[in-house]
Formats: sequence, structure tokens, C-alpha cells
Amino acid sequence: MKQLLLSIALAVVAPFAWGQVSQTTTTTTTTEGNGTITEFTPGNTIVLRESSGPRTYHFGKTVTYVTRSGKTLDEDTVRTRVKVGVPVRVHYVGTGDNMMVDRVIVDED
Repeated sequence: MKQLLLSIALAVVAPFAWGQVSQTTTTTTTTEGNGTITEFTPGNTIVLRESSGPRTYHFGKTVTYVTRSGKTLDEDTVRTRVKVGVPVRVHYVGTGDNMMVDRVIVDED
């Protein structure tokens, strides 16, 4: 009798246990944009004049500023070199209004 009750209980519970298994896959793609800076708010946004028109990018939690040759720029250099009129490339993740920049490449060495 106990075995019968145990079998019935397992038969009732088993579908719920198996039904809880799920798998989620997230794909992150980094994309690049380039143009001339028309607006720049450090730590917030950068607007580039691109061939398709102006595009606004938001900054992620950490942003690295580098030269075309790969040299990392310090904060003081960023303040003087990254400004309106300077051509740059940006690496970003996301689409539409959610483009988060993680790297700004100044097209000057």
C-alpha cells in the first residue's frame, strides 16, 4: 500500500519537476560607428555626425578612450582631445536607443 501511494505521489509531482527546466541563451554583439563629434557629455552621451545623419550613443559604466594606434588616453588627455569637431569611432553594444559605448577611438595619434 505504501509503495502504491509513493508511486502515485511521484507520478503527480514528476511533471512539475521536469517542467521547471529551462535554458536561456544571450548573445552580445559589439558594433562600431564612426563620425565627427557634434555633442559630447562625458560619462553620459556622445552624438556623432555620421554619413546617415546624427546618431546619439550612451556611455556604459566603463568607457576606454584610445588612439588609432591603441594607446590608452588618461582623463586629462580625454578632456583636451575629445571634443566637438574631432573624428572618432565608437564600439557599442545594443541597438536603437540602447546603444551603450564601451570604447572611443580617437582618429588621431
